[in-house]
Amino acid sequence: MRHFDEIFQIAADRKGGAEAILSDLPTPLSPAELAKIPEDRWLAQMTKSIFQAGFNWKVIEAKWDGFEDAFDGFNVNRCAFLNDEEFDALLSNKAVVRNGMKLRTVIDNAIFIQELREQGGIGEVIGNWPSTDYIGLLELLKKNASRMGGNSATYALRFMGKDSFILSQDVTARLIAEGVIDKPATSKTALRAVQAAFNDWMDQSGRGLTQISRVLAMSV
Repeated sequence: MRHFDEIFQIAADRKGGAEAILSDLPTPLSPAELAKIPEDRWLAQMTKSIFQAGFNWKVIEAKWDGFEDAFDGFNVNRCAFLNDEEFDALLSNKAVVRNGMKLRTVIDNAIFIQELREQGGIGEVIGNWPSTDYIGLLELLKKNASRMGGNSATYALRFMGKDSFILSQDVTARLIAEGVIDKPATSKTALRAVQAAFNDWMDQSGRGLTQISRVLAMSV
């Protein structure tokens, strides 16, 4: 596995120099900033990421105002207690994508967010989760939230501003080239190897998961 500086140089050579790379590196939000994000925005982004999985993202974006209206701005308490009649009305609401299994996740994930209040709230839990155990956060979401495994969770966290890696095709290709994994990381063993590699690169570079992930993607 190469030192991060070597991978950064590969990316810089491909993208027109170090300045081009640095200008394209996003800065994640701080734990305090994440903790201040209202619950409804977490539920909204979780829902959007779930619906974008397997759908054309532009379709979901075009309908998003309809989703916001249908779910009362994703008010968590309101969504957690949708009754059968209200849910049936959603299934005939042309303003949203009428996928019953995915619509049901709004109720389940609202309940999940309510449960996290005992730990300070979803923003507090996610904001303070250590980057060195990011896969632990993914496991929490996979086990306790609804349809938040795989890319749905990683994209939701990235869009909310959490320091994170996304195992895109390009990032995966770089991880394979570095001998970290030999195929897309789906098993717990492979994810632990990925986390260990990112932890080493964080120590070497002083950068977080988000920026390292972007550099890996740009190096391919």
